[in-house]
Amino acid sequence: MVTVQLPIYNEYTTVERLLTAVVSLDYPRDRLQIQLLDDSTDETTNLAARLISAWQAAGVNISHLHRKHRQGYKAGALANGMLTAGGEYVAIFDADFVPPPDFLVRCLPHFTDPQVGCVQTRWGHLNREYSLLTRLQAMAIDAHFMVEQTARSRSGLLMNFNGSAGIWRTICIQDSGGWQAGTLTEDFDLSYRAQLRGWRFAYLPDVVVPAELPVQITAFKNQQARWARGSLQTARKLLVPLLKSALPLRLKITGTLHLTHYLVHPLLILALLLSLWIRFQAAAILPWASVLLITSLISPLLYLTSAPLEAPSWSKRLQLIPALMIFSIGISLNNARGALLGLFGTRQGSFVRTPKFGVQQPTDRWEFSRYALRHNSWGMGEFILALFAFSGVFLSILNADFHLTPWLLLYGMGYGLIAGISIKQSGHRLEMRAKNIRSTGN
Repeated sequence: MVTVQLPIYNEYTTVERLLTAVVSLDYPRDRLQIQLLDDSTDETTNLAARLISAWQAAGVNISHLHRKHRQGYKAGALANGMLTAGGEYVAIFDADFVPPPDFLVRCLPHFTDPQVGCVQTRWGHLNREYSLLTRLQAMAIDAHFMVEQTARSRSGLLMNFNGSAGIWRTICIQDSGGWQAGTLTEDFDLSYRAQLRGWRFAYLPDVVVPAELPVQITAFKNQQARWARGSLQTARKLLVPLLKSALPLRLKITGTLHLTHYLVHPLLILALLLSLWIRFQAAAILPWASVLLITSLISPLLYLTSAPLEAPSWSKRLQLIPALMIFSIGISLNNARGALLGLFGTRQGSFVRTPKFGVQQPTDRWEFSRYALRHNSWGMGEFILALFAFSGVFLSILNADFHLTPWLLLYGMGYGLIAGISIKQSGHRLEMRAKNIRSTGN
């Protein structure tokens, strides 16, 4: 018996696509239970109710669990669903995912090992070619799933359930303390609690579940900030139990790095802010800055070797690598804010959803959607950091000292790229809305 849980919140544009895919899963109907965990406050609930009523009449075991509050956010919705879940296994899909029909029959055999508590599959992309933003995101996600998750799985290291496109053994969830709402990354939290209890995870890179990538930069930044904040909240909660556990030292070291990896973003900003001090007060170490440029080869090698079969050719990926490198630096201000709030903040914070617009083709539009977000005010901070970095480049040229120039150029272009995309999207959205008003009178 398998329970499929679908946590959603205001997903009018994607809920039908999600439900259609899930009811089409190739699995015996008498052993499949589907739960739509609906926390929506808009028309999504009425649309979902109509769809579910039709499928219930067709004999599908599907229920609509609508909460009138968001207590505990996604963790609260999943915990509420567990109260009536009858499956020995629980599969979870977010609203933007489209599982293939053979998902369950390909994943469930891996639970023949009684120590496996969770099976995670690889994320694919419904709209990889929509824009430069989605192409860069797809490359970064591919690197995570093709290299990081594969390496952790094959090496027996601690890894994480990615929040969607995976299956849990119900008894593993219960044994590990269930879904808890103390962090913004309930998936990361439960993953480590389960592994500290002795459960193992399986990762299947050949099973691909495509999802819709964020097409609005503000939505992407909100998603990244939530992941950064939740990861550090999880580190505050579980780092000491990890270090005190009986796990081998190598798992404690790699697990610590995994739990705290978002701290690289505030460190990136600190390095930029210290650049002028290094230039004028610690000039003796400047020659080493050029030597450290060899580390810039790591990212291109990672992105070139991490492509799945469905990814573009290596030559097309090679063209995107410079943009992805500076993009990764440019997002550091946004992620540093999330990481520091997670590390030092006294409150959990709000679970800000990542809006999806049901767009897949470059001609699909999102600007008119009710879910489109306002421009993120942190774009001004990125613009200021870009000016700071380019000022350092100017000073380097003025003093004929080019040790820090390559680094400062990367910083300036990175923050400039993020600020530029934000400004461009904000202006384009206003322009599109103005045209719509003139043409329709609405």
